[in-house]
Amino acid sequence: AGKSQLVEQVSYRLTAPSLGMEEGSYAYGYLPYYQGLFLAPSAVKNALKGSLLFAKTYSKLGFETLPRDDMKPYDIVTSIKLGSEDKLIDFCGAIQEISPIDSNVKPLPWDMPGYQNQVIMAAGAFIQGSSIELSADSPIKEPYIVYVQGGLTYEHAYLAVLHTLESLNFD
Repeated sequence: AGKSQLVEQVSYRLTAPSLGMEEGSYAYGYLPYYQGLFLAPSAVKNALKGSLLFAKTYSKLGFETLPRDDMKPYDIVTSIKLGSEDKLIDFCGAIQEISPIDSNVKPLPWDMPGYQNQVIMAAGAFIQGSSIELSADSPIKEPYIVYVQGGLTYEHAYLAVLHTLESLNFD
């Protein structure tokens, strides 16, 4: 579709001037795509199991969670009403500490553009902004609800639950 000379020019622009259409539609191959399709169900399963673990654990301790521990999850995000600013900051700090990247960083509330209240974010993720990796964030305002999301592996979520409980003195 299109003039062959223009298609050829586009191919040189998309790959490299000397390669053009010789490389195919994706120069690096499709292995990462196929691997992603293969691993995606497991990653989603682990994130959902982690979400349920946070909901079940914190619900049993008397915290209000959404989804509730008796609900079928509809997302990988669990909200936990912690009830105090200190608990919220400690919880997010524990998530950061148990993360594989930047575990030495202490998340603090800050004035994030676009928010009326200060916000705290904890995410020691391999990919910045990834929503499937374990993270926690919240605006600093009553009723101090933390939003926990993701977890590439159930084991990481399990360790994170234990570490957040320790940080809130539920040893």
